[in-house]
Amino acid sequence: MDTQMKRGFLDACVLAAMAQGESYGYQIIKDVPASIGISESTLYPLLKRLESRKLIKVRKAEYNGRLRKYYSLTEAGRAFLAEFADDKKEIDEVFDFVEKATRGA
Repeated sequence: MDTQMKRGFLDACVLAAMAQGESYGYQIIKDVPASIGISESTLYPLLKRLESRKLIKVRKAEYNGRLRKYYSLTEAGRAFLAEFADDKKEIDEVFDFVEKATRGA
């Protein structure tokens, strides 16, 4: 997948990884589809941006003697995901248009 296109899906994928409950960085990386190819160097600045936009909240807790950050969706984050899902019809229309063009239809 093209880097520019991936960037458009990153926020939604990271938020979707938290849809069932709070998570932490390494788990989010594992949960996001491999085709997105997210790394720590991409994830943590993204999480800070999502927090500043109030789409997620963060809590710190000790785990095995180390401080770990746990991330969870806010209501605004859930609304963002719902809006993203609602955009699927428009996204499908774009892909259908491009697919038809590649088939010469």
